Amino acid sequence: MAQKKKSRQKKAQTRVDFTPMVDMMMLLITFFMLCTSLSKPQSMQLTMPSNDKNVSDADKSAAKASHTITLYLAGNDAIYHVDGIPQYDNPACLQKTTWGSQGVRDVLINHKTEEGYTPVKNIKAAKAVLDAERAKDKSMPDSVYNQRLNKIKNGELEGGKIPTLTIIIKATDKASYKNLVDALDEMQICAIGKYVIDQINDDDARLLKAAGVE
Repeated sequence: MAQKKKSRQKKAQTRVDFTPMVDMMMLLITFFMLCTSLSKPQSMQLTMPSNDKNVSDADKSAAKASHTITLYLAGNDAIYHVDGIPQYDNPACLQKTTWGSQGVRDVLINHKTEEGYTPVKNIKAAKAVLDAERAKDKSMPDSVYNQRLNKIKNGELEGGKIPTLTIIIKATDKASYKNLVDALDEMQICAIGKYVIDQINDDDARLLKAAGVE
């Protein structure tokens, strides 16, 4: 008898076409680009002291003494403050404080001007009202919020114009970068509208040395 030939099944080759997937990915990328709001860059506005030699020292410190606080950032995370213009021949004007709500923040909030105002406390209260209004009204644009916030920081409150504080931040060579960032954070927390980062001059160095500050 003739043997029957065994039937062999023809194996089909499997091939996946990825061309439609590429088209789908391009559509998805386009969809997310159109529907997703890109994160806005966060920036902090700084006011630096003028280098114009034609400007006198008196003009550079034109703010009233009671409207000014000078912060000194020293080594070992130490922070000092002077209420008003520093008295360079009087080391006792330099007062040590700490970081946080019980330290420098409390100094800023409770600082009183010669007119009897506590600018930071009043401005923070007005900002809290604005923040509550924005939380209630989700449709408030950022431009409107920032415009109203700038007016509050400038002392333009509903009850009238009030004086504002000018904060001068000076860091020694032994102060850390974190100290400077923390000081700038306090400016934002306390809604300080005017603050500058200045260099330690010879008078400052003499004052700090007399007070035993590194």
